Amino acid sequence: MIRKALKGLACLFAALAIAVILLLAPVGYVETFCRGKIGAARTDPKMSDPAFWRAEANTYLTYPEWHIVYAYDGLAETLKTTDEYAFGYLDSIAGFWSSTCQMMRYADAHGGADGATRLMVHTIGVSFTLEMLMKAAYEETVGRLFAAVRGAEKTQQDLVARDMAGAYAAFLRQTPWYKFDFGRWRDMLDAAPMTDVLRGWERRLALGGEWSAKIAYAQAIAAGVAATGEAKLTIRSLVGDMPTNELASIEGVRIIADTTAGVIIETDRYDAFTRIIAAVTAKRALHRDRRQ
Repeated sequence: MIRKALKGLACLFAALAIAVILLLAPVGYVETFCRGKIGAARTDPKMSDPAFWRAEANTYLTYPEWHIVYAYDGLAETLKTTDEYAFGYLDSIAGFWSSTCQMMRYADAHGGADGATRLMVHTIGVSFTLEMLMKAAYEETVGRLFAAVRGAEKTQQDLVARDMAGAYAAFLRQTPWYKFDFGRWRDMLDAAPMTDVLRGWERRLALGGEWSAKIAYAQAIAAGVAATGEAKLTIRSLVGDMPTNELASIEGVRIIADTTAGVIIETDRYDAFTRIIAAVTAKRALHRDRRQ
C-alpha cells in the first residue's frame, strides 16, 4: 500500500515537473534563440529628471504586455456573438511568445533590455500561458458540451460573463489587472437568475472558481507591489518642433518645461498615453503644414 502511494506521488511530481518544464520552455527559447547583437544604447540627457528616464530597449518590451490586453479584447469580442470555446486560446499564447521573440531582438539592437524587465515579461508570459491553457482545456471540452446542451440562447450567467469580459478588457488598458474588482462580478454571477439550470450552475461554478482564484492571486500581487512600490502612472516625453500653447491645448498634456531642445510634457501612461501621443502627432503635422 505504501509502495503504491509512493509510486503515485512520484508520478504526480514527475507530471508537475514536466508541466513546469513545458511552461518555461518558451522562456528558454526566447532567451536562447531570440537574442541579437547588442547595439549601442541611445540616451537623451535633455530629459533632466532621472526618475523619468527609461532605456529605449526596455520600451520595446512593453508590447508583449499589450498583446495580453489585446487578447482580452479578443475574448470580449468573441463573447458578444458566441461562447468561450470559440476563442483562439492557443493562438493568443503563440502570439505572445512570437511578439516577445521579435521585440527581444529589437531591444538587443538598441542596447539590450535589463534583466528585471526581461524577467517581468517572462513572468507575465508564463502566467498568461498557464491561464490560457487552463481555459482552453476546460472551455473547449466541458464548457463546449454545456453550451451545446443549452442551445443558442445565452443564460443570464453567460451574459454576466460577456459583460465582465468587456469591462475587464477596458480596465486593462489603463489599470493593472490586480486592481480589477473580480469580487463584484462574482457576486453578480451568483445573483443572476437561473434561466437554464445546467448551464447556469456550470458557469457559476467554473467562472466563480476562476474569479475567486484571481481574487486570491491579485491580493498576493497587490501585497508584493505595496512592499516594493507601484510603477509610476505618469510619463514624460520631449516634443520638438511644436509650440507650447498648442501642446497645452491637448487634453491630458501637462507642460513641464520649454527647453531649447523641445517641450517636456507629462501625461498619463498606458492607453491614455497612446491617445495623447496620437493627438500630439496630428497637431504637430498641422503645425508643419502651416509653416510650409
